[in-house]
Amino acid sequence: MTGHYIALEGVEGSGKSTLAGLLEQRLVERGFEVSMVREPGGTGLGEEVRRLVLHSGDVAPWAEAALFAAGRAQLAVEVIAPCIAAGGWVISDRSYYSSLAYQDGALGLGVETVRRLNETVLDGVVPDVVFLLDLDPEVGFARELERDRMAEGGLAFQRSVASAYAEIAASDPRVVSIDASMAPERLASTVLAHLGEKL
Repeated sequence: MTGHYIALEGVEGSGKSTLAGLLEQRLVERGFEVSMVREPGGTGLGEEVRRLVLHSGDVAPWAEAALFAAGRAQLAVEVIAPCIAAGGWVISDRSYYSSLAYQDGALGLGVETVRRLNETVLDGVVPDVVFLLDLDPEVGFARELERDRMAEGGLAFQRSVASAYAEIAASDPRVVSIDASMAPERLASTVLAHLGEKL
């Protein structure tokens, strides 16, 4: 039995966490086993990575990319792969696509190099589909009440991230772009409609 792994991506304040909760509720109501994860986080190592990269001082760009990849690798082995193998659903608030947008698009590390790093450490444990919540960065930025180190880059940084996401979505068939300005319940219904065959 094989499960499904979906990831939610987007700029700060695009509604990923809210949507993840709604999707979990709807899938559980349909009788599916669901594991909710977040990146960085989800394991002891991952939560320590989260503290380091989101709430510490300056982190060099490649150090940041490597830390994210390390936390991601642990999450894949410890949580995601076992859930999928058991036939469950994994809903992830962010994935390695965040690194493609943030470490390449916003920090200029090179999208293919960042992709190779992450796909190597993940060893095939990658999302079946990535839903990109497309929202004006200014709207998302205004929603964020608590800002971590990523959000502290300011609106210009978030615009760079949004532009990188748009480029990724245009060339990667795994990415489905969704208008995130709609109401959360409608957004959840739209995502589930895209997942129709898997349901």
